[in-house]
Amino acid sequence: MKKNILFLLPAVLLAACGKSGSLTSENFAVSPTPLEYIAGEVPATISINVPAKVMNKKAIIECTPILKWDGGTIPGASYTLQGEKVEANNTIISYKNGGHATMRFSVPFVDGMEKSDLLMQFKATKGKKSVTMPTVKIGYGTQCTAALITKTAKTANFGVAPDDFQRVISQKQEAAVKFLIGQANLRGSELNSQNIKDFIATLKNIKSDEESLVLNNIEISAYASPDGAYAINEKLAEKRGATSEGYVNQQLKDNKLSTNIDTKYTAEDWEGFQALVSQSNLQDKNVILSVLSMYTDPEQREQEIRNIATVYKELADAVLPELRRARMVINYDVIGRSDEQILAQYSADATKLSIEELLYAANILSTNDSQRQDILKKTISLFPNDYRAYNNLGEIAMRLGDNDAAQNFFRQALSINSNAAEANTNMGMLAIQNSQFKDAEMYISKGTNANNFDEALGHLYLAQGKYSQATAKFSKSANNSAALACIMSQDYSDALKTLSNIKNPDAMTYYLRAILAARMEDKSEVKDNLAKAISLDGSLAKRAANDAEFSDYNK
Repeated sequence: MKKNILFLLPAVLLAACGKSGSLTSENFAVSPTPLEYIAGEVPATISINVPAKVMNKKAIIECTPILKWDGGTIPGASYTLQGEKVEANNTIISYKNGGHATMRFSVPFVDGMEKSDLLMQFKATKGKKSVTMPTVKIGYGTQCTAALITKTAKTANFGVAPDDFQRVISQKQEAAVKFLIGQANLRGSELNSQNIKDFIATLKNIKSDEESLVLNNIEISAYASPDGAYAINEKLAEKRGATSEGYVNQQLKDNKLSTNIDTKYTAEDWEGFQALVSQSNLQDKNVILSVLSMYTDPEQREQEIRNIATVYKELADAVLPELRRARMVINYDVIGRSDEQILAQYSADATKLSIEELLYAANILSTNDSQRQDILKKTISLFPNDYRAYNNLGEIAMRLGDNDAAQNFFRQALSINSNAAEANTNMGMLAIQNSQFKDAEMYISKGTNANNFDEALGHLYLAQGKYSQATAKFSKSANNSAALACIMSQDYSDALKTLSNIKNPDAMTYYLRAILAARMEDKSEVKDNLAKAISLDGSLAKRAANDAEFSDYNK
């Protein structure tokens, strides 16, 4: 007669005689098999099928999954089964019919789990007596290809904070003069205004520094106010334009400059009228604005506004005089130092360079990391409150493999500006290398405007197991992580294309090629690429020996 699982307990617990029943590996189904690394964890779903006449009605069985590998063991959360007569709140298994249960297993991934066994340990209890029952193997693994993200991230494109250096900067200098009603002559009071003085001073500066300041043209816009006959206003605006142009020509002649003068005029400045009324405190301004929206004919507009007698005098005193004007605009370029001049000035006296010139020299003009580091350190000494030099020193440290130094620089950058986009994405990339995926998500979410944001987000998605989203973000990248994302999403054609486009393949590039070849069952390519990978990084030999991707080649 087949007895229950608790017949494995000491004699005092035996409920009957005969052959004992027990759970074996056949009573468990593990998905996935082999186990698989996902987002820093090794998760699985374990289905338990308890046969009939195994579960004692008064017994409790605590099932504890344990992952064991060469170097350690780690238990998952326990799951408890109970017999029908036990007063507890666990999954009940019938003695007569048996039963089913499903439990979840997940443990943090640790290097070495590539070759591991999933075991199930049992603790059986009946009354006050307990016994540990034989452990059975229910699964194996782990397929850890996705875990390579912590290594492929080391050769990613990290965020470089950009400089805002512009060799040519367009500038404007504007002046305006007002005219009396019905007149087009320039009055002395207007020509002595500060904005006219600044206008003339700009022309003098351009003449005195023609190497750095380049005059492009001068624009003149002349206007008449929208009161009176249109034909008269048109002639008046045109004459005001001509008078202003004559004045500008004289100033150019006095300063021995020449340029194009682009003159235009507006007969009735309804646009300016509407803007001034909108900004005014006129009592009936909404009525005036509604008239402008209702009528398009200039004469009808004017008549309707004149009909609002209570407000027309205010318009005539406060608004219309402001529209009888001419605007004069100097358009010129400020020419900055050339590349050669910047480098020469840096060598002679770096204090004479702006922050943008220094960052430009580091980002663009430097020929190696050592020179770039020197420039960035000088930049910090001169401009200690600008986060960009700290970030860019951290970027160099990351590429050189000094993550501790990189982290210190990024933290200094964030202490100056907590929203610094590139510093945040770079901290996120460091967190991914350390399998700190929640920290990575927090940092990368703040780096939306970083120049490497899409690639950083692709790394985050890959770390989170969102492989199709990762490949979309890597669409413009050709690096190891982009290839890994394609492999994990089983897009082997794009994976091969990405690997082929990597400009400077390293050990991990060849290791990924070997994984791809194994999945495509190309034994020759597996062998050749593993050999190249191990020749560049000897530590990959041990990984390859335990890698589930190569299980068919390691027998």
